[in-house]
Amino acid sequence: MDSLSHLISGFGVALQPFNILLAAGGVGVGTFVGMLPGIGPINAIAILIPVTFASGMPAESALILLVGIYYGSQYGNSISTILLNVPGTASAVVTAIDGHAMTREGRGGEALAISAVASFVGGTLSILGLVLFAPLLASWAIRFGPAEYFALMVFAFSALSSFAGASISRALASTAFGLWLATVGLDPNSAIPRYTFGQIHLLDGMDFVVVTIGLFAVSEVFQLLEESDAGQAAASMTGRVAISLRDLAANGWTMIRGSVIGFLVGVLPGAGGTIASFLAYSAEERVAGSTGRFGRGDPRGVAGPESANNAAANGALIPLLTLGVPGSGTTAVLLGALLGLGVTPGPLLLEQEPDLFWGLAASMYVGNAFLLLMNLPLVGVFVRALTIPRWLLIPGVSALAFVAVYAVNTSAFDLVLMTLFGVVGYLMRKFDFPLAPVVLGLVLGPLMEKNLRRAIALSGGDWSVLFDSPIAITLWGLALASLMAPVLLRRWTNDLPGVDAPDLGES
Repeated sequence: MDSLSHLISGFGVALQPFNILLAAGGVGVGTFVGMLPGIGPINAIAILIPVTFASGMPAESALILLVGIYYGSQYGNSISTILLNVPGTASAVVTAIDGHAMTREGRGGEALAISAVASFVGGTLSILGLVLFAPLLASWAIRFGPAEYFALMVFAFSALSSFAGASISRALASTAFGLWLATVGLDPNSAIPRYTFGQIHLLDGMDFVVVTIGLFAVSEVFQLLEESDAGQAAASMTGRVAISLRDLAANGWTMIRGSVIGFLVGVLPGAGGTIASFLAYSAEERVAGSTGRFGRGDPRGVAGPESANNAAANGALIPLLTLGVPGSGTTAVLLGALLGLGVTPGPLLLEQEPDLFWGLAASMYVGNAFLLLMNLPLVGVFVRALTIPRWLLIPGVSALAFVAVYAVNTSAFDLVLMTLFGVVGYLMRKFDFPLAPVVLGLVLGPLMEKNLRRAIALSGGDWSVLFDSPIAITLWGLALASLMAPVLLRRWTNDLPGVDAPDLGES
């Protein structure tokens, strides 16, 4: 009952006219950037973070906008996936199997409608899980001390490195690079400069917005410039974007099962929508047995992964808000935005910032309703955006990136640093080093260092304190298990039709 009363008060925040506009705008922008292959929610969120800082909007309003982009992009991915067979992210790969097969059969409109409804069901059910389970996890996490928090962050790093879509050695190297970036600046205890190379601009450390936009947006521009085709592929949509009550009933349990799988997987740091969608697809294939047409245009092959993908996105907000531990590159960017807004995620967030948490939860109900009402009638408008030529898209993204970075500190040094990180990000992409662990290391590095130093200081220099408590031992065990999980997952999913084992990249 406490959660219900808090949620009702949260609707008082979410239904303020300004916040309603932000929720609608967020899911609209998210849908747009989600369907453009390669752009993705990370770039949109990173570019808009300086806007939220400069506008002075309340933290809850800023978070409503940024999180709206996050879960709105999950549906946007399905548009290019179903119509063009071009998944915007790794988590949309499974939807392409049957979604594009339906398009080839002249049922593209039906596939898009199923995707929209499945996204709504997955999002709505996972928000219910967020409301119910986040307070429980927060009350449990209050028992965490410095040693437990350090072990928790090691678990987050190992989980994200394991599922980063590259070899674990490369992912761990990316994590180490991010942790090194976090040490740049003044030592928190002695105030001695570290790795500043005599630059006074680096005394405050690496600016999160500069690094993120450089690694993702600028490197994406370099990647687009390297590709030979001058424009986007033209999209054709066949069939009316609608779903009958019969089809809704036939796919209802599929959506519910996918939502449950997605939410449970999404709560695990580093797992995300990619694993959730593959597991949901595999589960539906086994439930259907010989009655399924998976790989040849079965609607359940769209409904299951899409509901799981959206549920996982919302489930990932639980460890972010209650533990301060992001499980993906996108949620790491959201964590950086929260810290920049003066909000510290963790077990006390629900008590110290109730309007922010419950207002966000309520706004997600509003945003999911906007997604459903917006995307069914307006999907044709969004489809036309897939024809935007590269010669217009590339300078547009570049201009937004440079304006956003300059708006933070009005510093030309930041522009140079952003361009440098753009080159670094491009080279990392070329040599298959994942970018998400770098952002996670940059965001969590200072917190990790602070908790490690505090734990060692409280124990009088005894390093065994890191393994003393049952909670810490459990987290270290989970960290070790997460390094083994990709091997087991690939064995589980190696029999999916028409696709290899999942590329467990950023979602």
